[in-house]
Amino acid sequence: MTSVPATPLLDRVESPADLKRFSDAELTRLAHELREETIAQVSRTGGHLGAGLGVVELTVALHAIFDAPRDKIIWDVSHQSYPHKILTGRRDRMRTIRQKGGLSGFTKRSESPYDPFGAAHSSTSISAALGFKVAADLGGACPTGHGDSIAVIGDGAMSAGMAYEAMNNAGHLGRRLIVILNDNEMSIAPPVGAMSSYLSRLYAEAPFQDLKAAAKGAVSLLPEPFREGAKRAKDLLKGMAVGGTLFEALGFSYIGPIDGHDMDQLLPVLRTVKARATGPVLIHAITRKGKGYHPAETAPDKGHARATFDVVTGEQKKAPSNAPSYTKVFARALIDEAGRDPRICAVTAAMPDGTGLDLFGERYPSRCFDVGIAEQHGVTFCAGLAAGGMRPFAAIYSTFLQRGYDQVVHDVAIQRLPVRFAIDRAGLVGADGATHAGSYDIAYLANLPGFTVMAAADEAELVHMVATAAAHDEGPIAFRYPRGEGMGVEMPERGVPLEIGRGRMIREGGRVALLSFGARLKEVLEAAEALEARGVAPTVADARFAKPLDRELILALARGHEALITIEEGAVGGFGSHVAQLLAEEGVFDTGLKYRSMVLPDIFIDQASPREMYEVAGMNATDIEAKVLETLGVARVAGQRA
Repeated sequence: MTSVPATPLLDRVESPADLKRFSDAELTRLAHELREETIAQVSRTGGHLGAGLGVVELTVALHAIFDAPRDKIIWDVSHQSYPHKILTGRRDRMRTIRQKGGLSGFTKRSESPYDPFGAAHSSTSISAALGFKVAADLGGACPTGHGDSIAVIGDGAMSAGMAYEAMNNAGHLGRRLIVILNDNEMSIAPPVGAMSSYLSRLYAEAPFQDLKAAAKGAVSLLPEPFREGAKRAKDLLKGMAVGGTLFEALGFSYIGPIDGHDMDQLLPVLRTVKARATGPVLIHAITRKGKGYHPAETAPDKGHARATFDVVTGEQKKAPSNAPSYTKVFARALIDEAGRDPRICAVTAAMPDGTGLDLFGERYPSRCFDVGIAEQHGVTFCAGLAAGGMRPFAAIYSTFLQRGYDQVVHDVAIQRLPVRFAIDRAGLVGADGATHAGSYDIAYLANLPGFTVMAAADEAELVHMVATAAAHDEGPIAFRYPRGEGMGVEMPERGVPLEIGRGRMIREGGRVALLSFGARLKEVLEAAEALEARGVAPTVADARFAKPLDRELILALARGHEALITIEEGAVGGFGSHVAQLLAEEGVFDTGLKYRSMVLPDIFIDQASPREMYEVAGMNATDIEAKVLETLGVARVAGQRA
């Protein structure tokens, strides 16, 4: 059941400027209405819920006090941007969020002038905000003008080194910059590491009420008569609690911690900072992810991502699963391998649930490591583990592995270290859109010397590829697999290592050979069935490996067919390009082979269902069928006859 909340104040808001007319008491009531509206909207569409609920009061306070879009409010990652979107003229389009042709689930520059900087990956906000500030000081032209730069960053995002690089630079430059640390003790998974413990001590080792009182304003920003006494009180509290702050050492005036759900604290602090700040300021706000909605507050992930749900019960409306997800198949296969090999360990970058390593960690806690949102560190950590005699699996989404690419090259590939990369979310992933598409890993890994690159055509193949990676000690190896359910194929009892660089024949045919790499094999087989009904029976093969290529298989397909078409869920420069290079070097094109490569188009594809995204990409079964007919000239002849 989805109720329609009463929102008399929110109904009067068409843009953030309308908030200027509200009293502080009305802003508090508006925050309540905004929270109810957010819950109601996400219940209908699904999407990210908990993060937005945790920043409702902060969103209202920021838009009430600052002057967006002239002032740049930059949401790190921007899972939490739904309330912001509602207040910035997009309320009537919230039912389209994360759908084809609708609103993005993240901030997006092309969507609204109130989104000054697009985000979907973590820890970029402070760098971007500093860039806006320096651009303003240098006289840069911005269509919405230049004002304050405000970065809102979560404590999970602060585990990435990029955030500290930005703060170090900002402290050195000394420009007026406002950073709000949204500290909810949660990223997607519970935050880990020394920084999380440090932030916890900031408010756990002294009475929170006392710290609230001390955080009403930065000492340096207070009127002169009150400054000295307040400074002594603040220093006393700091000495009792933590003995100083890292943020002040980086050159920031530190304010906090304050209660991020208490408008009586948020509004005065933000007003004081706006009126008096001269250099970089960090406001430390304590919030609760999922705040105000019990099913989210009590969920392990605090309501991070949700399917459509019943507002009253919180029960999600998920379609029943007919096959295990690739992620769970990977996790079970890795657990099985680890049971036989104590050298196997696993590393994730703040995504234990998403990668299936939560299951591995339950079974082998001493061999499972969540390094936080720190892919660069995670990759080099794996390199060190491999050099030290372990068999590490780096379980990282394709889109996030991009963040650690220098380490993949410098620390893993050049040293030929046997790090195993389990690349989840390969291909187009749906509602998260272009920012989360796994489009590039084939190209950016297969061009590295000594790398072995595999792709699973189905869940049974994934089990064998886990076993292959576990047994491979001759250098780095990667295997990719998509999001979602498998194909429902019969599963092996245990994985069997594949012969490196060897593909497999699926069906024999004539005239045209379809060489699939990865999970498009299902669509390839559907296309083959349709083509057979037209009198064209293609040969179908599963390459399994993009590197090293199965030269024998590829050259045999080229010799025995009029045309060869490769199909992959990746950008140009990947598997098909390597096949073309092989064919060119072997002189195959000199004999008249018709060769085509079906890859993702050279565009960023916006959010939609995965099938709709592949329709845009031209890579569904009907598209493969059409490509075959076009290549063979059958479609053209049929058209002439018509």
